[in-house]
Amino acid sequence: MKQYILIAFLLAAAGIRAQETEGVIRYLVTHNWSKKMAAVDYISKQQRERIAYMWGNRSEWKMFTTLYLTPTETKYEDSEEKAEPDDEGYSWRKEVYYIKRNFATNTMYDVMQIFGKTYIVEDTLHAPGWKILNDLKDVAGHICMKASWEDTLKQQKVIAWFAMDIPISAGPERFFGLPGLILEVDVNDGGMLVSADKIDLKKLGTELDLPKKIKGKKITEAEFTTLMKKHMDQKREAEEPPFWGIRY
Repeated sequence: MKQYILIAFLLAAAGIRAQETEGVIRYLVTHNWSKKMAAVDYISKQQRERIAYMWGNRSEWKMFTTLYLTPTETKYEDSEEKAEPDDEGYSWRKEVYYIKRNFATNTMYDVMQIFGKTYIVEDTLHAPGWKILNDLKDVAGHICMKASWEDTLKQQKVIAWFAMDIPISAGPERFFGLPGLILEVDVNDGGMLVSADKIDLKKLGTELDLPKKIKGKKITEAEFTTLMKKHMDQKREAEEPPFWGIRY
Protein backbone atom coordinates (compact mmCIF):
# COMPACT_ATOMS: atom_id res chain seq x y z
CA MET A 1 0.00 0.00 0.00
CA LYS A 2 2.85 2.39 0.85
CA GLN A 3 4.34 2.13 -2.63
CA TYR A 4 1.05 3.14 -4.25
CA ILE A 5 0.69 6.13 -1.91
CA LEU A 6 4.24 7.18 -2.86
CA ILE A 7 3.47 6.80 -6.57
CA ALA A 8 0.31 8.87 -6.23
CA PHE A 9 2.22 11.56 -4.34
CA LEU A 10 4.98 11.73 -6.91
CA LEU A 11 2.51 11.85 -9.78
CA ALA A 12 0.67 14.71 -8.11
CA ALA A 13 3.96 16.52 -7.48
CA ALA A 14 4.88 16.14 -11.14
CA GLY A 15 1.69 18.04 -11.97
CA ILE A 16 1.56 19.33 -15.52
CA ARG A 17 5.23 18.59 -16.22
CA ALA A 18 4.31 15.66 -18.49
CA GLN A 19 2.55 18.14 -20.76
CA GLU A 20 5.78 20.12 -21.10
CA THR A 21 8.46 17.42 -21.19
CA GLU A 22 10.20 17.15 -24.51
CA GLY A 23 13.75 16.30 -25.44
CA VAL A 24 16.50 13.79 -26.17
CA ILE A 25 17.81 10.98 -23.96
CA ARG A 26 21.11 9.25 -24.71
CA TYR A 27 21.50 5.69 -23.39
CA LEU A 28 24.65 3.64 -23.03
CA VAL A 29 23.93 0.02 -23.95
CA THR A 30 26.34 -2.60 -22.62
CA HIS A 31 26.11 -6.18 -23.88
CA ASN A 32 27.92 -8.86 -21.89
CA TRP A 33 28.06 -12.13 -23.79
CA SER A 34 29.33 -14.19 -20.85
CA LYS A 35 26.40 -13.05 -18.70
CA LYS A 36 23.99 -13.69 -21.55
CA MET A 37 25.29 -17.24 -21.82
CA ALA A 38 24.93 -17.72 -18.05
CA ALA A 39 21.18 -17.20 -18.42
CA VAL A 40 20.74 -19.92 -21.08
CA ASP A 41 19.66 -22.84 -18.95
CA TYR A 42 19.51 -25.45 -21.73
CA ILE A 43 23.21 -25.14 -22.61
CA SER A 44 25.67 -27.15 -20.56
CA LYS A 45 28.00 -25.56 -18.05
CA GLN A 46 30.95 -26.71 -20.16
CA GLN A 47 29.60 -24.90 -23.22
CA ARG A 48 29.01 -21.70 -21.25
CA GLU A 49 32.51 -21.84 -19.78
CA ARG A 50 34.05 -22.47 -23.20
CA ILE A 51 32.27 -19.47 -24.72
CA ALA A 52 33.24 -17.29 -21.75
CA TYR A 53 36.88 -18.36 -22.25
CA MET A 54 36.72 -17.58 -25.98
CA TRP A 55 35.45 -14.06 -25.27
CA GLY A 56 38.00 -13.46 -22.53
CA ASN A 57 38.33 -9.75 -21.74
CA ARG A 58 36.22 -8.84 -24.79
CA SER A 59 32.95 -10.18 -23.44
CA GLU A 60 31.52 -6.64 -23.21
CA TRP A 61 30.46 -4.51 -26.15
CA LYS A 62 29.04 -0.99 -25.82
CA MET A 63 26.98 1.32 -28.01
CA PHE A 64 24.88 4.47 -27.71
CA THR A 65 21.19 4.75 -28.50
CA THR A 66 18.86 7.75 -28.58
CA LEU A 67 15.29 8.31 -27.42
CA TYR A 68 13.40 11.35 -28.73
CA LEU A 69 10.29 12.10 -26.71
CA THR A 70 7.32 14.39 -26.38
CA PRO A 71 4.39 13.92 -23.96
CA THR A 72 2.54 11.80 -26.54
CA GLU A 73 5.14 10.31 -28.87
CA THR A 74 8.63 8.73 -28.83
CA LYS A 75 11.19 7.40 -31.28
CA TYR A 76 14.12 5.20 -30.26
CA GLU A 77 17.06 4.31 -32.51
CA ASP A 78 20.73 3.38 -32.55
CA SER A 79 23.05 6.37 -32.45
CA GLU A 80 25.70 7.25 -35.02
CA GLU A 81 27.90 8.13 -32.04
CA LYS A 82 30.27 5.36 -31.01
CA ALA A 83 30.66 4.33 -27.38
CA GLU A 84 34.02 2.67 -27.93
CA PRO A 85 36.73 2.90 -30.61
CA ASP A 86 36.94 0.40 -33.44
CA ASP A 87 39.74 -2.09 -33.01
CA GLU A 88 40.98 -5.44 -34.21
CA GLY A 89 39.59 -4.73 -37.66
CA TYR A 90 35.98 -4.60 -36.42
CA SER A 91 33.75 -2.02 -38.10
CA TRP A 92 30.40 -1.18 -36.52
CA ARG A 93 27.43 -0.81 -38.86
CA LYS A 94 24.16 0.78 -37.82
CA GLU A 95 21.21 -1.56 -38.34
CA VAL A 96 17.66 -0.70 -39.33
CA TYR A 97 16.04 -0.11 -35.96
CA TYR A 98 13.27 2.39 -35.19
CA ILE A 99 10.96 1.94 -32.20
CA LYS A 100 7.98 4.32 -32.38
CA ARG A 101 5.34 4.82 -29.72
CA ASN A 102 2.27 7.04 -30.00
CA PHE A 103 0.57 7.21 -26.62
CA ALA A 104 -2.20 9.49 -27.86
CA THR A 105 -3.39 6.84 -30.34
CA ASN A 106 -2.08 3.86 -28.29
CA THR A 107 -0.15 2.52 -31.29
CA MET A 108 3.33 1.20 -32.14
CA TYR A 109 5.32 1.28 -35.36
CA ASP A 110 8.53 -0.70 -34.84
CA VAL A 111 11.01 -1.29 -37.66
CA MET A 112 13.56 -4.01 -36.92
CA GLN A 113 15.99 -6.36 -38.61
CA ILE A 114 15.38 -9.94 -37.51
CA PHE A 115 17.37 -12.85 -38.97
CA GLY A 116 18.65 -10.50 -41.68
CA LYS A 117 15.16 -9.40 -42.78
CA THR A 118 13.38 -6.12 -42.08
CA TYR A 119 10.01 -6.32 -40.32
CA ILE A 120 7.55 -3.56 -39.50
CA VAL A 121 5.53 -4.33 -36.36
CA GLU A 122 2.37 -2.23 -36.47
CA ASP A 123 -0.21 -2.72 -33.74
CA THR A 124 -1.84 -1.31 -30.61
CA LEU A 125 0.31 -0.98 -27.49
CA HIS A 126 0.39 -3.81 -24.95
CA ALA A 127 2.57 -2.99 -21.94
CA PRO A 128 4.55 -5.68 -20.07
CA GLY A 129 3.11 -6.84 -16.76
CA TRP A 130 5.42 -4.79 -14.56
CA LYS A 131 5.57 -5.25 -10.79
CA ILE A 132 6.47 -1.98 -9.06
CA LEU A 133 8.80 -2.34 -6.09
CA ASN A 134 9.80 -0.05 -3.22
CA ASP A 135 13.50 0.44 -4.08
CA LEU A 136 14.83 3.84 -5.11
CA LYS A 137 18.09 4.93 -6.76
CA ASP A 138 19.60 7.80 -8.71
CA VAL A 139 19.96 7.45 -12.48
CA ALA A 140 21.36 10.37 -14.46
CA GLY A 141 20.41 12.79 -11.69
CA HIS A 142 16.82 11.56 -11.31
CA ILE A 143 15.41 9.57 -8.39
CA CYS A 144 13.97 6.41 -9.90
CA MET A 145 11.69 3.65 -8.65
CA LYS A 146 12.29 -0.01 -9.37
CA ALA A 147 10.04 -2.34 -11.35
CA SER A 148 10.47 -5.95 -12.46
CA TRP A 149 9.07 -8.15 -15.20
CA GLU A 150 9.82 -11.66 -16.41
CA ASP A 151 9.78 -12.28 -20.14
CA THR A 152 8.88 -15.98 -20.22
CA LEU A 153 9.25 -16.16 -24.00
CA LYS A 154 12.91 -15.10 -24.05
CA GLN A 155 13.62 -16.32 -20.52
CA GLN A 156 14.68 -12.86 -19.40
CA LYS A 157 14.45 -11.30 -15.96
CA VAL A 158 14.08 -7.55 -16.46
CA ILE A 159 14.68 -4.83 -13.88
CA ALA A 160 13.69 -1.27 -14.83
CA TRP A 161 14.24 2.04 -13.05
CA PHE A 162 11.78 4.79 -13.94
CA ALA A 163 11.80 8.51 -13.13
CA MET A 164 8.60 9.73 -11.51
CA ASP A 165 9.52 13.36 -12.22
CA ILE A 166 9.33 12.58 -15.97
CA PRO A 167 5.80 11.08 -16.06
CA ILE A 168 5.90 9.75 -19.62
CA SER A 169 5.22 6.02 -20.04
CA ALA A 170 8.19 5.45 -22.37
CA GLY A 171 11.61 3.82 -22.29
CA PRO A 172 14.53 2.39 -24.27
CA GLU A 173 14.42 -0.60 -26.62
CA ARG A 174 10.82 -1.95 -26.60
CA PHE A 175 10.30 -1.35 -22.87
CA PHE A 176 7.51 1.00 -21.74
CA GLY A 177 4.34 1.04 -19.66
CA LEU A 178 5.46 2.44 -16.29
CA PRO A 179 4.24 5.66 -14.57
CA GLY A 180 7.51 7.43 -15.48
CA LEU A 181 10.23 7.43 -18.10
CA ILE A 182 12.45 4.34 -17.88
CA LEU A 183 16.04 5.52 -17.47
CA GLU A 184 17.69 2.15 -16.87
CA VAL A 185 17.00 -1.47 -17.80
CA ASP A 186 18.96 -4.51 -16.63
CA VAL A 187 18.25 -7.76 -18.47
CA ASN A 188 19.38 -11.05 -16.92
CA ASP A 189 21.72 -9.58 -14.29
CA GLY A 190 23.89 -7.59 -16.69
CA GLY A 191 23.40 -9.58 -19.89
CA MET A 192 22.28 -6.26 -21.33
CA LEU A 193 22.36 -3.00 -19.38
CA VAL A 194 20.74 0.10 -20.86
CA SER A 195 21.33 3.25 -18.83
CA ALA A 196 20.64 6.91 -19.56
CA ASP A 197 23.80 8.98 -19.34
CA LYS A 198 22.69 12.27 -20.92
CA ILE A 199 19.30 13.98 -20.70
CA ASP A 200 18.66 17.07 -22.80
CA LEU A 201 15.14 18.45 -22.31
CA LYS A 202 14.46 20.81 -25.19
CA LYS A 203 12.00 21.53 -27.98
CA LEU A 204 12.21 19.01 -30.81
CA GLY A 205 12.08 19.70 -34.53
CA THR A 206 11.79 16.82 -36.99
CA GLU A 207 13.60 14.23 -34.83
CA LEU A 208 10.48 12.08 -34.46
CA ASP A 209 10.11 11.67 -38.21
CA LEU A 210 10.97 8.35 -39.84
CA PRO A 211 12.76 7.94 -43.19
CA LYS A 212 10.32 8.45 -46.06
CA LYS A 213 11.06 5.06 -47.61
CA ILE A 214 11.02 2.06 -45.29
CA LYS A 215 10.76 -1.36 -46.88
CA GLY A 216 9.86 -4.38 -44.81
CA LYS A 217 7.27 -7.04 -44.13
CA LYS A 218 4.38 -5.72 -42.04
CA ILE A 219 3.35 -7.94 -39.12
CA THR A 220 1.33 -7.63 -35.92
CA GLU A 221 2.71 -7.94 -32.40
CA ALA A 222 1.15 -11.42 -32.17
CA GLU A 223 2.96 -12.46 -35.37
CA PHE A 224 6.20 -11.02 -34.00
CA THR A 225 5.74 -13.09 -30.83
CA THR A 226 5.14 -16.22 -32.92
CA LEU A 227 8.32 -15.49 -34.89
CA MET A 228 10.31 -15.16 -31.66
CA LYS A 229 8.80 -18.32 -30.16
CA LYS A 230 9.71 -20.36 -33.21
CA HIS A 231 13.27 -19.08 -33.06
CA MET A 232 13.62 -19.78 -29.32
CA ASP A 233 12.17 -23.29 -29.71
CA GLN A 234 14.55 -24.08 -32.57
CA LYS A 235 17.59 -22.87 -30.63
CA ARG A 236 16.56 -24.80 -27.54
CA GLU A 237 16.17 -27.99 -29.56
CA ALA A 238 19.57 -27.45 -31.20
CA GLU A 239 21.14 -26.46 -27.85
CA GLU A 240 22.46 -23.26 -29.40
CA PRO A 241 22.49 -19.68 -28.02
CA PRO A 242 19.44 -17.70 -29.21
CA PHE A 243 21.14 -14.29 -29.46
CA TRP A 244 22.38 -14.13 -33.02
CA GLY A 245 19.86 -12.72 -35.48
CA ILE A 246 17.73 -10.99 -32.84
CA ARG A 247 18.16 -7.96 -30.62
CA TYR A 248 18.50 -9.89 -27.33
